[in-house]
Amino acid sequence: MGSTTRKHAVVTGAVQGVGFRYWTARKADGLELVGYARNLFDGTVEVEAEGPGPAVDALVVMLRSGPPSATVTDVAVREVAPLGEDDGFRILH
Repeated sequence: MGSTTRKHAVVTGAVQGVGFRYWTARKADGLELVGYARNLFDGTVEVEAEGPGPAVDALVVMLRSGPPSATVTDVAVREVAPLGEDDGFRILH
């Protein structure tokens, strides 16, 4: 089993009002990741995901295309310290 990784991503483009957070939560749940997705005031979506490195990396790849209703222009990703969360992937408001 791989080590736990947590990544922070900010997704830019037409990503609010198109179901991006809910789509992200479904993908993260399918990968058994924990973390959150939330809209930011500047029109971007912030995502933090934690779990096995390959699963977190797979979610980052998915974020780069997003759901069919979204247009992603950029995904800025950085690694952050794992928090050891175990309460699933949440949509924050």
